[in-house]
Amino acid sequence: MKAASKLQRMCESGNFVVTGEIGPPKSCNGEIVRHHAKMLKGWCESFNLTDNQTAIVRLSSIAAGKILLEEGLEPNIQIVCRDRNRIAAQSDILGASALGMKNVLCLSGDHQKFGNHPTAKNVFDVDSIQLIQILDGMRKGYFANGEQMKDEPPQLFIGCAANPFADPFEFRVTRLEKKADAGADFCQTQCILDMERFERWMELVRARGLHKRIKILGGITPIKSVKAAKYMKKFVAGMMVSDDLIERLEKAEDVKAEGLQIAIEQIERLKKMEGIAGVHIMAIAWEEKVPEICQRAGLAPRPEV
Repeated sequence: MKAASKLQRMCESGNFVVTGEIGPPKSCNGEIVRHHAKMLKGWCESFNLTDNQTAIVRLSSIAAGKILLEEGLEPNIQIVCRDRNRIAAQSDILGASALGMKNVLCLSGDHQKFGNHPTAKNVFDVDSIQLIQILDGMRKGYFANGEQMKDEPPQLFIGCAANPFADPFEFRVTRLEKKADAGADFCQTQCILDMERFERWMELVRARGLHKRIKILGGITPIKSVKAAKYMKKFVAGMMVSDDLIERLEKAEDVKAEGLQIAIEQIERLKKMEGIAGVHIMAIAWEEKVPEICQRAGLAPRPEV
């Protein structure tokens, strides 16, 4: 058996985990990924590579993951159900594993009508829960049809997403439980912009003992502007932004500095919250601030495991 991924080792060690995110470019310019890799190396255990995020064509998450490996970073590739049937998904996982990638995040994927190819045909052969089941079977040596692999199975650390801010509220915990039952090892949540709602969700998570079955990483997104916060509150489905957060940004002399401070305070709260194994920092188009956030939130240097 090959060594487990650093993300898996960190999760199993009990250390507070930090993951980051890099969005591949809308071109074949791999140097953009390489630039972010050099800037972010050493600040997180692994880095999500989004898979045609917002249903817009981008550099492959697996190709971007190969670039990260070349730069000495650990990728966490995303695989969405929107674009692949079970044959393609399994093939991509075998390919990613052959290249040395071990962390995989299973997602449904943003609907194509929200992207720049709204008439594209979606696939959704399986949903994200079924995809987790398929990957769990693959690491045990079986394909989705039950056929046993004749050679080395992929070594996978399987992740999922959770949105504590969508309705119906109670069902969000049930959905996380289904993903844990399917074989998910860790969970990254939607960005937390309403901490009170998130804390209520975590109470339900703990009541079912899910925090002992799956490693939960709270999503952190520093907000750059009042306009961005109001837009997310009004127009982004499944996003909840508290009035207190918006008011605080409105009163700030330096909105960007205040947005960073709020993110740091959120991390401090999450570090003390029972059942939270770490944070997932999504500094969208603001990746250069990840080192500062990690330093100020006491997340640096990262432990060696």
